[in-house]
Amino acid sequence: MINTTNKVSLRQYNTFGIDATAKELIICNTIESIQEALSYLNNNPQPYLVLGGGSNILFRNDFDGIVIHPCLTEIELIKEDEKNVWLEAGAGVEWDELVKYSVDHNWYGLENLSYIPGNVGASPVQNIGAYGVEAKDTIVSVKGFYIADASRFELSNEECCFSYRQSIFKSKLRNKTVISSVIFKLNKTESYTLNYGHVKEELEKRGKLSLNNVRQTIIDIRKSKLPEPEELGNAGSFFKNPVIDLEHFKKLQSNYESIPNYPVESKHVKVPAGWLIEQSGWKGKAIGDAAVHNKQALVLVNKGNASGQDIIDLAQQIINDVCEKFGITIEPEVNII
Repeated sequence: MINTTNKVSLRQYNTFGIDATAKELIICNTIESIQEALSYLNNNPQPYLVLGGGSNILFRNDFDGIVIHPCLTEIELIKEDEKNVWLEAGAGVEWDELVKYSVDHNWYGLENLSYIPGNVGASPVQNIGAYGVEAKDTIVSVKGFYIADASRFELSNEECCFSYRQSIFKSKLRNKTVISSVIFKLNKTESYTLNYGHVKEELEKRGKLSLNNVRQTIIDIRKSKLPEPEELGNAGSFFKNPVIDLEHFKKLQSNYESIPNYPVESKHVKVPAGWLIEQSGWKGKAIGDAAVHNKQALVLVNKGNASGQDIIDLAQQIINDVCEKFGITIEPEVNII
């Protein structure tokens, strides 16, 4: 039997700490319980939401429907050869636990994604990324169920249609699947990505180049910029870093010589949204309990009693000001429900 709870607060299920209420919550600890939950949903049609670690979600209001919470937490080595290992991680595994597991085993590929909040099941949806690495770089395939008929699927990396903070799970298959596990391919041979941000500079302070030192450097950098959700409700980076055409960038650069940038390809450049927001005067500002973090302008925080709408209103004002100043429309990375 599935475990259902009625009229339950979702505060502990979202890192923003928004006290939204769900009509029903179903916790799924096994593959079979996911199938049972989908059968129950299809026999009782109503709004539904698949909710993992809640690290990239913002509730605007209460949710008048069923919330399905997958909690599969196994990590299994399913294959290996001389150069690589293949891991299958359940959707309910905490993302940083998977990164730690791989680093502890001297497997390379996930270390730059250390300390990102949330669960494994969200990693392909968002194509999470940090410091020059994205989840798509290591994902082999994604397993799960189609909600409409509870049938199983396994989509290859190519079939997931990954792009910057985007995947088929946010487009064609948005709200149509439950992810049960993800298969990753990691390297046994030493390899690093160190040319993004201040990673190399900070790593040199630790001396020896090692997998564990790279992980600890990433963790330290993130801790210095990002608040702990237990202390200040947040969902990490609230906005995507915008990609603009080269001509637009050169015009901006003529007025802002120090504007940071990362080439995407010959005709486009990625500009840090946090820099745009800070230059627009929003860093550290608050409207009630909705605020911009004082160390990282890319992060919006709940200082205690902000509603989802409070956060959304703050975000819209930031979007308007950045557009007016730079002619760039920044977009939320967070999913607004």
